Amino acid sequence: MTTIKDSVHDHIEVEGVAADLLDTPAVQRLRHIKQLGTVQLVYPSANHTRFEHSLGVYHLAESALTHMGVDGIDAERVRAAAVLHDMGHGPFSHNIESLTHRETGKYHDDVTDLLSIGEVGDVLRANGLSPDRVAGLVAGSGKYGQLVSGELDVDRMDYLVRDAHHTGVPYGTIDPGRLVRALEFVDGELVLGPGNVQTAESLLVARALMNPTVYSHHVARISKAMLRSASERLLASDPDLTAEELRRMDDHGLIVALRLTDETAEFARRYAERDLYKRAVWAELGGVPDRVLQAGHEELREIEAAVAAACNLDPKEVLIDVPSEPSMTESTSRVMVGDEMRELGRQSPLVKALRTAQYQQWRLGVYTVEPATGQVGREAVDRLGLDVDEMLVSERRGRTATLDEFVGSESPDR
Repeated sequence: MTTIKDSVHDHIEVEGVAADLLDTPAVQRLRHIKQLGTVQLVYPSANHTRFEHSLGVYHLAESALTHMGVDGIDAERVRAAAVLHDMGHGPFSHNIESLTHRETGKYHDDVTDLLSIGEVGDVLRANGLSPDRVAGLVAGSGKYGQLVSGELDVDRMDYLVRDAHHTGVPYGTIDPGRLVRALEFVDGELVLGPGNVQTAESLLVARALMNPTVYSHHVARISKAMLRSASERLLASDPDLTAEELRRMDDHGLIVALRLTDETAEFARRYAERDLYKRAVWAELGGVPDRVLQAGHEELREIEAAVAAACNLDPKEVLIDVPSEPSMTESTSRVMVGDEMRELGRQSPLVKALRTAQYQQWRLGVYTVEPATGQVGREAVDRLGLDVDEMLVSERRGRTATLDEFVGSESPDR
């Protein structure tokens, strides 16, 4: 048995297949991938890694298995999946996942190929586990896959607490111990037992508050868009680099590759010096036409290039950032009310209010070099067909904005 001191859960005891997996190169790689990607540019202490998080998920999974009396081969598969659930992440976690998915067709939880080869596959088979079965749990398949990837998964319980702890933002302070003790299976569905509507609501509230203040903070979104654009240019300019190789890099490897490539060296400098683009447009959902919301990657890149050309800028100096429409998957989690299983969204009056808040906080962003924000903002408004009454345009001098521009911002716009 190995005992590890953790900043969130105190001492974590690891044994069996989980202990064997920790020292494999694929899991050790997670020490070099930041849990929150570029959020450290907003919250300097947000330097925790996917390795720490994987330990936390294992710890909560172990607690859940013990509480529900799950043992044997099923428990071992869940323990392995908990340790390995983030193995498919590329550098800077989710920040370039849309790029690697577009090129490889794989999201971070598509790990079947990764679990079957190398030391990870050897360890799993040596412990009598099928790599394919464990990969299925990572993807959320089957009864026990719900523990690893689902609306009530231990992954979510750990990252909310851990992200709040390391950013210093108090909104993610749920009670994972209470949540774990409330879990049970009813007709193969993972649910929270009777009397736990408020426990389920705590997940909703924590996620709803952490999103604008941490995960979608405007500085984090700008740096993420810049990193994604630079990574796309790196892939296009280096014929020897494949998308699969990019996906298997860690944070340090990607930054070095960007620094050593002429096409992306300027981004590497800007990232190192926190010399980020600024917001030229910050538009609310109601002011964005459906055609823009539904536009594909190539169409948005063409609009970026057109705006840049009209403003005498390099194409890489204009970025259009259209997030997906708001969703609240936690609202579909199931809670027992008496003897009846109900979706939280139909039971909790909070869900409607939180969903409304999500829509109000949504923003389309257009980012560019600081001297050009006014010109780019006006050009982007015209080309995107935005409703000026529902948006905010940043001017280089004499900004015109409302307080809504800063909803969810914990740090000043530097």
